[in-house]
Amino acid sequence: QLQLVESGGGLVQPGGSLRLSCAVSGFTLDRYHIGWFRQAPGKEREGVSCISSRGDITNYADSVKGRFTISRDNAKNTVYLQMNSLKPEDTAVYYCGTTRLYYSGGYYCSLGDFGSWGQGTQVTVSS
Repeated sequence: QLQLVESGGGLVQPGGSLRLSCAVSGFTLDRYHIGWFRQAPGKEREGVSCISSRGDITNYADSVKGRFTISRDNAKNTVYLQMNSLKPEDTAVYYCGTTRLYYSGGYYCSLGDFGSWGQGTQVTVSS
């Protein structure tokens, strides 16, 4: 059974950093493209970042570009999201999930086409 478990969230001051982890089980991670999305109260779900199954293609929302870095370790069945220079507007519940790869002049992974996802981890950025 496919299962994804997020961890690493917490309370951090503006400008701080956190690293989220997405541990997967029940399937072979290297066959799946994985992404992160977030949900803040009263706001629409926002795709944050994604990475292809081999780790050679990544994609980021404009709101996090240059601050967040996605990576994966297929041997450990884990995908990471390194978040630096955090802002109060990054406050949300963060989820990881399976996503898709598309082609349009080049391959890209989708920030809006998530399949299975986990329970989420809360990230709060506040002084």
